[in-house]
Amino acid sequence: MEFDVNTLRAIATLASFFAFIGIVWWACSKRRKDDFAEAANLPFQQD
Repeated sequence: MEFDVNTLRAIATLASFFAFIGIVWWACSKRRKDDFAEAANLPFQQD
């Protein structure tokens, strides 16, 4: 297999895609729901 710049670009694209999917999966997981709900209410809390 010849390794050229297009192969590197394809690998970088796939790595970025899988990182994006991982972040979306992490952000939408049910375990994080309570943490994000608490963070969403931070601006409304009184000092």
